Amino acid sequence: MSLPDAGERVPLSCPTCSPSDPTVHEVLKPGGHSTVRCTECGHVHKEKIEVPDEIDMDVVVSQDGSSVSTTVSAPKEATIEMGDEFIVDTPEAIQLVRITGIQVGPEQRVEEALVKDIKTVWTRVVDNVKVNVTIHPKEGDGYNEETRSITVNVPGDYEFVVGESEQFGDEEVKVEGLVVRADAPEYRHGKLDHPGDMVYAKDAKRVYTRDESSSAWSAW
Repeated sequence: MSLPDAGERVPLSCPTCSPSDPTVHEVLKPGGHSTVRCTECGHVHKEKIEVPDEIDMDVVVSQDGSSVSTTVSAPKEATIEMGDEFIVDTPEAIQLVRITGIQVGPEQRVEEALVKDIKTVWTRVVDNVKVNVTIHPKEGDGYNEETRSITVNVPGDYEFVVGESEQFGDEEVKVEGLVVRADAPEYRHGKLDHPGDMVYAKDAKRVYTRDESSSAWSAW
């Protein structure tokens, strides 16, 4: 691979402000020992930039029931695993995706693998997502509506919080429960229903709510 061009940004340690951990550096003059500037403190110094050997990785991107195939360049000795997120450039858009499957051979899927061993990576778009919302009817005399479902389009990092109110168009609801997707990392349970429990939209399989005027919980 070629070295970074002038103006590109690379992670490097800075002898002035961050000798141990990498910071973002701008390449001022490329070469064997490139001249770079730390974007944190402005220090200019020379560094030999090690460029990993990269290969193209086949990626399937799924969104709203449809899929497209593309390729992504990645260091062949890097390890990727289920749940990792990265940027892909598809004909539709540049999108943030999450890994949902890693195939290393015919019908063989694994939890993690080296890039050089991977046949196909399966992903889903998580920067903008559709979330299924169940709305339970109001309780009390005079309310005969049935439970219904809607689908909302929100950014992937939108937060649904148990106990908080939401408005989607003409719908005003209060969140009562959250079901977490199987590929979502680091949630204590698959179902959350305690006040203050939060799930990002990209991690939500379903959001259970009630028309705003009631507070009682019904069975899922």
